[in-house]
Amino acid sequence: MATNFSFLSFFLAFLFVSTAARDVPFDESPSPSPSSTPKIKSNFTYVIDPSRFDDLGLDITTFSYCDTSLPFTVRAKDLVDQMTLSEKVQQIGDLAYGVPRIGLPKYEWWSEALHGVSDVGPGTHFDELIPGATSFPTVILTAASFNESLWKNIGQVVSTEARAMYNLGRAGLTYWSPNINVVRDPRWGRITETPGEDPYTVGSYAANYVRGLQDVEGQENTKDLNSRPLKVSACCKHYAAYDVTEQDMLETFLRPFEMCVKDGDVSSVMCSYNRVNGIPTCADPKLLKDTIRGEWDLHGYIVSDCDSIEVLMDGAKWLDDTHEDAVAQILFIFRIGFGLWSVLHHFTENAVMQGKVRENEIDKFLNYLYVVLMRLGFFDGSHSFISLGKENVCSDEHIELAVKAAREGIVLLKNDNDTLPLSSNNFKNLAVIGPHANATKVMVGNYAGIPCQYSSPLDAFSAIANVTYEIGCDVMCKNETLIFPAMQVAKNADATILFVGLDLSVEAESLDRVDLLLPGYQTQLINQVAAVAKGPLILVIMSAGGVDISVAKNNPNIKAIIWVGYPGEEGGRAISDIVFGKYNPGGRLPLTWHKADYVDQLPMTSMPLRQVEYYTKFNYQITTSQRSLDIKLDKYQHCRDLTFEDGAYRPSCPAVLDDDMSCNDEFEFEVEVQNVGSKDGNEVVMVYSKPPTGIARTHAKQVIGFNRVSVPAGGSKKVKFTFNACKSLSVVENNGYKLLPSGGHTIMVGDGEISFPFQVNFQY
Repeated sequence: MATNFSFLSFFLAFLFVSTAARDVPFDESPSPSPSSTPKIKSNFTYVIDPSRFDDLGLDITTFSYCDTSLPFTVRAKDLVDQMTLSEKVQQIGDLAYGVPRIGLPKYEWWSEALHGVSDVGPGTHFDELIPGATSFPTVILTAASFNESLWKNIGQVVSTEARAMYNLGRAGLTYWSPNINVVRDPRWGRITETPGEDPYTVGSYAANYVRGLQDVEGQENTKDLNSRPLKVSACCKHYAAYDVTEQDMLETFLRPFEMCVKDGDVSSVMCSYNRVNGIPTCADPKLLKDTIRGEWDLHGYIVSDCDSIEVLMDGAKWLDDTHEDAVAQILFIFRIGFGLWSVLHHFTENAVMQGKVRENEIDKFLNYLYVVLMRLGFFDGSHSFISLGKENVCSDEHIELAVKAAREGIVLLKNDNDTLPLSSNNFKNLAVIGPHANATKVMVGNYAGIPCQYSSPLDAFSAIANVTYEIGCDVMCKNETLIFPAMQVAKNADATILFVGLDLSVEAESLDRVDLLLPGYQTQLINQVAAVAKGPLILVIMSAGGVDISVAKNNPNIKAIIWVGYPGEEGGRAISDIVFGKYNPGGRLPLTWHKADYVDQLPMTSMPLRQVEYYTKFNYQITTSQRSLDIKLDKYQHCRDLTFEDGAYRPSCPAVLDDDMSCNDEFEFEVEVQNVGSKDGNEVVMVYSKPPTGIARTHAKQVIGFNRVSVPAGGSKKVKFTFNACKSLSVVENNGYKLLPSGGHTIMVGDGEISFPFQVNFQY
């Protein structure tokens, strides 16, 4: 029993909340039974509003947690210290029931804001007052823009709408978004939620989106980050991987979370319900205590993923305990599943009474909770956002940003003979065909709320030209009888726009794909329409994961191919803007598109980005570059060996451990981007590093930076890059050490167009 006590004491250093019923502040009614649903009220206030305490018959001056002159940590401790054990236990679910006798209202922790304010979590709802919120493209398409300022801007708009809805009693302040898992297999159903397959790109997206959600202008970097004001609270999930080597964990899976915590200063991390190398993630002291709280210094709380107690006890059977012992031991590590609320409360209180859990350990994680809520203004109000209301949700400015996000992410995969853009003067009669030609709800993907409005492709193209529409078949395309009518309209149109792809019935959470092909007869629809189309055929693919489009790429009758992801509520307008040249596409695929036979060739080990096309062409030229870096070592910094391939050159000092260096050394270079085409355009300048030749079992190359620039036709723009040597050139050995190798590295710009050598020298 002493072992259990020590084990649990360690875990209660974290905060975890669990899933239960639905509420939005403030409902002051008594705590309901777990099976009932509390009433949602629309009046807005804040906890220490004196009028609230008057209404409750309480003297606000007797509660130190209401004293705004005290630090948040002192106030949170005072609040928790005034609770009984039973009252404390009532606060550990995602629905914290509050303590009316001390003026603490209920609060629902679970809300979602993956690409707009969502009603997936019980903390948010839409009604007649707020019927919807701006629904941006799903993350995989937004990531394809490679535009860090856009990512942050979207976060700012989402948090503005969230605060406005909070003021009106329709939303909470804590959002369990974004999903920053690295895509490691093209069949994974949750690709739509993520920024892609490259760890650096995923981490950059995470840091920028989180900054957009959380930062209060002018208070981004306060002296005490544990008291830094928050606009809303974000949560990076799902930490961190399945069974992997230490090398892969550090090199790939942990990197985005480290960037989210260190660069984004996120206020919450969600650990996943699965096990990593035999240990449940949410019960792993190395991943949680040592890494998130220790090395990365998280300023906030940790929450575990859904159904974890059920998975732990009935699936993993971890520690092989009875339900009572298991709940007592890992209660504050895992979120419980739906319907286990009474079990949680019953066994928590019993565990303390039986000496299995110290009550002060419960106090610790409750303090994490209330400090975050104080930073959000839940207790004191927030003058910066009190004026936000209905007019700040679905504003014209926000809707236009949704259009911009879709346009910037769209990727041109093929454009034979410069078919695109089309001229509205020459193409007046269009055939708009396919299962996604009249798409609406499919464009907003999953974890979405109710959008402000929809701009379907059919509506958007109908506003430009005379359109004849035929569905051809639905997404699953099990019936080919409607293909013939589609062929007939293509025979008579100046141009045919054919919309195919996937949807959430094919790729989604808990629904991985079994192949990389378009469903059913969709390929037949493409081929038969292409064979008879009078004018150029433009193929538009709506999907998150890649599909094998080899047949279409090689078909001379298909003049252009566009990937549009799931483009959000304004997707139709964005697509028509691309097709008719109102916007020159500059997006890049954030994950590799494989051919169909990939499914027989696991495991996935390669992460290169595929070649893309534009309406214009760009050339690169290095204008200035630093070609070497001399690092002076002291007597406490020792050379470390690396694993080299047989016969490879081995320097006298192969590498130095990153942790042994200050890692302040930087290098820089400048590249001139030349637009040699006839149209203005956007270019994403990608920068990669390759380690010295001969190092075994490491990456072939890695993304170390990118910059999206707009260059006028015939013009040029210089882009300067500055890189930290440790962050950009280090490798992870199979023993988990992160080392900076000496020798000849290579810096590559673009898809191998230009590169230059970069020498790292260690000197005593």
